[in-house]
Amino acid sequence: MTYDLKRFLNVRTARAASFGPEGEQVSFLLDTTGVYQVWTLDGPQAWPEQRTFYDERVTFADYSPVRDELVFGMDQGGDEHAQFYLLDGDDGTITPLTEHPDAKHRWGGWSSDGERFAFASNRRNPAEFDIYVQHRTERGDDATMVYEGDGWISVVEWSPDDEQLLVHEARSNFDHDVYVLDATGGDLRHLTPHEGEVRYQSLEWGPNGDAVYCCTDDGSDTMYLARVDVETGDMETVEDGGEWNVDGIEVDQDSGRFVYTRNVDGYTDVTVAEFTGETTYDTFPDPDVDGDVMGAIDFAPGADRFVITTNSRTENGNVHVVDVESGEATRWTNAPTAGIPRETFVDTELVHFESFDGREIPAFFSLPEDYEAGQTPVVVDIHGGPESQRRPAFSPVTQYFLHRGYAVFEPNVRGSSGYGKAYTHLDDVEKRMDSVKDIRAGVDWLHDHPVVDQDRIAAMGGSYGGFMVLAALTEYPDLWAAGVDIVGIANFVTFLENTGDWRRSLREAEYGSLEDDREFLEEISPTNNVEHIAAPLFVAHGANDPRVPVGEAEQIAEEAEKQGVPVELLVFEDEGHGFSKLENRIEAYTSIVDFLDDHV
Repeated sequence: MTYDLKRFLNVRTARAASFGPEGEQVSFLLDTTGVYQVWTLDGPQAWPEQRTFYDERVTFADYSPVRDELVFGMDQGGDEHAQFYLLDGDDGTITPLTEHPDAKHRWGGWSSDGERFAFASNRRNPAEFDIYVQHRTERGDDATMVYEGDGWISVVEWSPDDEQLLVHEARSNFDHDVYVLDATGGDLRHLTPHEGEVRYQSLEWGPNGDAVYCCTDDGSDTMYLARVDVETGDMETVEDGGEWNVDGIEVDQDSGRFVYTRNVDGYTDVTVAEFTGETTYDTFPDPDVDGDVMGAIDFAPGADRFVITTNSRTENGNVHVVDVESGEATRWTNAPTAGIPRETFVDTELVHFESFDGREIPAFFSLPEDYEAGQTPVVVDIHGGPESQRRPAFSPVTQYFLHRGYAVFEPNVRGSSGYGKAYTHLDDVEKRMDSVKDIRAGVDWLHDHPVVDQDRIAAMGGSYGGFMVLAALTEYPDLWAAGVDIVGIANFVTFLENTGDWRRSLREAEYGSLEDDREFLEEISPTNNVEHIAAPLFVAHGANDPRVPVGEAEQIAEEAEKQGVPVELLVFEDEGHGFSKLENRIEAYTSIVDFLDDHV
């Protein structure tokens, strides 16, 4: 049976679950209405109750530890200026908490007594984040600034005694620091002085508040699980990730039970355990959960169970509850597949290809069911970041391409995360175009594949992946039948000049600085090499994009059109960095598929 694109885009995803204070109810985000809203469930496969009814997406929801209420976040039109709201679980009343629409607010969690919450915001200065504490009954300007920051800082969570806040600082995506702050205000106490670039992420207070557990690559190429003593700053290894990253941990402070995850070539491996000492632990049975990509873990009160969100290429996202001692998992949500049988979804294959310097590059390759030798068109789908990773997660757009007879090739080129620190830095600044050479090598691999039609290969990517598409079209024009640039960077100089103030220093650390590297950034920018583009180009963007301003799309479309390249430009006035609203996703991807059908 044939299904149209709208059906695939109506496949729903449940994610970001949080246990209620009694452990009998779970909140989660579900996009049944077309954008993510807050829903709650009273038991496995029970009838879910929708709790928010907005046209805008809800970005997170977090239950109070003691009351039937939760805080959720929502921005407007994709502007990423998230505001907080308090939802009363008894009567459904929703009360605005922050009311600063020109500022970003980043959630930092509830205190254990449920009376206060912490957050970071750039209210004072768009380029700097400060830390605030607010009582649950306070509104608007009532929050107390407890620390004035000077960069990209965020609150992670409260200490078990509610006296301290765990604070994270990012100077770049790969250089972090961890601090402890008195919750009533004062100086930050630095826990992680270091030399060079070190990541500290997925931070969790230990059970007694005397240590912080985290994933770090301090002194290592890959991430491992470590314990940092709060008094001395001494760090000890709890679990070595080996070849792969330990990429997440969730600790229950009362019981000492915890869950950590490893990213094994894109697939999630889950371990459930309980501390027996500061760095020693016993493990429980592995969770009996189906899924290739898993996360968003939250313990129930008493830590006898935890929720986890799972998905794979053939399973859309759903929330499961796992019994700690037995490992038995129960599926709580049943996000619908819009009537498309799950068994018709197509799985992917992990492959590797050799690049120009002999390096092996990982990729996911998916073939449609009814392919013909030498006749199959391919969409080369390039992820953004670049410090990101394509993983075998569910994608309705990918499934639709496969349904229509396209193969899909998703490379994790150099610069991608998940494969160690050294691999991630192989595309830094002056090495930027080496990652584009990886794309060329991937296409060479496709040319050798007996199923692929060499003349019908298209490039598609979003954000930094949009830059990669444009760079591939300018560097290797003869390889492509078409290109699709979604919210992509077209000129690194104008991008860095116009991106959100809070992001500029982080992005300069990856791409190069306007002060020191302007000439190189100009040299590699697709707008300055547009005369080489030969393939038809589709460009889509959101007018409110605070990360990659819409001017990037307008520039490349105008310049390519001047060269006689067939160009289609689609701009959504109510979207930001991507397309969150269902009607916009339908319009965008319908246009993209029509464009590819015409040219590929």
